[in-house]
Amino acid sequence: MESMNGEMRERLTPEEAYKIYKAIVAEVDSVVIGKHYETVLLVAAMLAGGHVLIEDVPGVGKTTLAASLARAAGLSFKRAQFTPDVMASDITGFNMYNRKTEAFEMREGLVMCNLLLADEINRASPKTQSALLEAMEEGRVTVDGVTYAIPDPFCVVATQNPTGYVGTYPLPEAQLDRFMIKLTMGYPTFDEEVGIIDQRSRRNPIDDIKTVGSVDLVHEMQRMVRDVTVDQKIYKYIVSLISATRTHASVSLGASPRASVAMMRLSQAFAFTRGRNYVLPDDVSAIFAPVVGHRIILKQEARLNRVAAADILAEIRRSVDVPYITENAK
Repeated sequence: MESMNGEMRERLTPEEAYKIYKAIVAEVDSVVIGKHYETVLLVAAMLAGGHVLIEDVPGVGKTTLAASLARAAGLSFKRAQFTPDVMASDITGFNMYNRKTEAFEMREGLVMCNLLLADEINRASPKTQSALLEAMEEGRVTVDGVTYAIPDPFCVVATQNPTGYVGTYPLPEAQLDRFMIKLTMGYPTFDEEVGIIDQRSRRNPIDDIKTVGSVDLVHEMQRMVRDVTVDQKIYKYIVSLISATRTHASVSLGASPRASVAMMRLSQAFAFTRGRNYVLPDDVSAIFAPVVGHRIILKQEARLNRVAAADILAEIRRSVDVPYITENAK
């Protein structure tokens, strides 16, 4: 197997790949205290080739989580601080005239990296937000009619403040649908917060993260994730869950088929994070809410009655029959 620069990539055994995954998570956990579950989901989404939206109040570690993952995994990293004056060309790139060569030269945008942190994405204008769409979906950008490939792997980790904060623009449904999962960080516990300030009293803990991965190693783990076995019963279970969001009495817009594909891919990655090469119904159930929660729109009366999307998804999960997967079917 060859890498993008023509060099041979070393094939990993499942045990070696799982060891590298665990090492990446351990490095991130050493910096982002008390958020192991969120770290696992973020790494799983990256290995599944997806993008992640993290919504929470400022200061709970969203940016630190993304930066730590890039450093531990050995990926090129760029940060886009979204503000109302950020332009679409800042994201995709632009052509600039060079007087010496008397020709236009392409100036790369922020998407030309392996992991892009789109910080406070909902503070940018809708036009700038939409500039990410082609990059996120197609892995390429088009500038003045010329298409440029984005480095592979490519993952967008976008953070946003909750709707209603000053200077925020709600993300369009079409862009929300392109994020594989949506996470929330939440406040740390008392002891975790004590650990955070003790950790940062000396230096920035990100400086101590060891790089335990590389682009080639991430590629190899992504290949292994794609090879994780998914039984036909799992496919039907996924579609049953997604279909139930479209018929629920409190939901005005259910999840699209893109959500079904995202659940299938993330369930493979989640099984990989548990050291298996096959998907179980428990894997699908565990990722259902992070994959679907941001893709459904509740009816007005449900919002007025303070019904939460998480409660609806939990109800759907209980109502759909769980398939029985035997050892012989794995």
